[in-house]
Amino acid sequence: MSTGETTEVSEPDKPGMYSASGFTNDNTAFFYTTDAGREFTYLVKYTMATGGREVIYETGWDVTGCWFSENEKYQIIGINEDGRIQVNITDQATGQKVTYPEVPGASIKGLTISDSEKYLLLGLGTSKTPGDLYLYEFGGTEMKKLTDNLNPEINPADLADVQVVRYPSFDGLEIPAIYYKPLTASRKDKVPALVWVHGGPGGQTMANYNPIIQYLVNHGYAVLGVNNRGSSGYGKTFFKMDDQNHGDKDLKDCIWGKKWLQAQDYIDTANIGIIGGSYGGFMTMAAMTSAPDEFKVGVNLFGVTNWLRTLKSIPPYWASFRDALYTEMGDPFTADSVRLYNISPLFHGQNVKNPVMVLQGANDPRVLQVESDEMVEAIKGAGVPVEYVIFPDEGHGFVKKDNEIKAYSQILTFLDKYLKGTGKEV
Repeated sequence: MSTGETTEVSEPDKPGMYSASGFTNDNTAFFYTTDAGREFTYLVKYTMATGGREVIYETGWDVTGCWFSENEKYQIIGINEDGRIQVNITDQATGQKVTYPEVPGASIKGLTISDSEKYLLLGLGTSKTPGDLYLYEFGGTEMKKLTDNLNPEINPADLADVQVVRYPSFDGLEIPAIYYKPLTASRKDKVPALVWVHGGPGGQTMANYNPIIQYLVNHGYAVLGVNNRGSSGYGKTFFKMDDQNHGDKDLKDCIWGKKWLQAQDYIDTANIGIIGGSYGGFMTMAAMTSAPDEFKVGVNLFGVTNWLRTLKSIPPYWASFRDALYTEMGDPFTADSVRLYNISPLFHGQNVKNPVMVLQGANDPRVLQVESDEMVEAIKGAGVPVEYVIFPDEGHGFVKKDNEIKAYSQILTFLDKYLKGTGKEV
């Protein structure tokens, strides 16, 4: 019988992130993930009749969720393990982990167990494939591939495998990164490089198929996807390291990523740029304005350049997002506004020394077009080459294939013009 009463499942005396993960079939218990009191998120079972809690699973990575097959024969637990989503499947009756044939380098993109609990349908993607369906019969020895979603004109052998690398930053902190090395790179045929910065703040570059990165790598650019301090997936402490310190230590992590690239004997060390979208676009412009001698070019995809305007313009229906962002970035209606002004690239456009490309959607609700308009004008005022591409029918990112193709090809043209050197050893 419904009573209309509500019970708070999160524990007020144990602050942290809490995320719902479903009920048992008999509706007696509820699962959730949290990082309360721990470095990584873990799985908890909450029994509703008693309010009792039991830690079901934890490991040295973030647990992303918990699911069950139709009759709860199998329990599935997702884990963000070093840039890839993996799963543990447990036979509830025996307590044994279910093993199945692995696809090398694959990350789980989706998973379904048939109602009969005889078959497992997996969505698996790698750095070379956007994601395909595989069928496995429990107890069998083979994994049957059902789809082939990569464009047939693309040979996966021509694409780059990712490497998970780590390097020390300016203060010795170990920074994880996802690295794409062109197949043509060698000591005698050095290649230019890009530092790629994810969105967020608090995002994570994963070891997944990334079409724009593969496109650039295929055209001879090494790409280092930096998971700077403040990125998710590497523990609570690492995640909070850039709180109200953006454009400083996180930017230095990117600069030290450039130094790591320069230490590779097949990199054209004089030709390294920086690229990113949204928060990564901010980091790009922060690099070009706050450390103008570090990167040969910058490619800013719909990046924040005026934090005061962006934070003040968050709509009321994004209240929870706004509150979390104010905690991380600072409140623009308080004394934090001074620091937010200081880190906003727009107000330091006169410092830009090297070419910049800006791409912007006219209907972007998060990063208003006026920000990119003003940033471009500031760069022009500094007498530096700047290319500006506006997409009238896009918002925060690209959803239309024609626009994606246009954006990628124009980025490549820009990089070929301003970044690519001869790369030849003499």
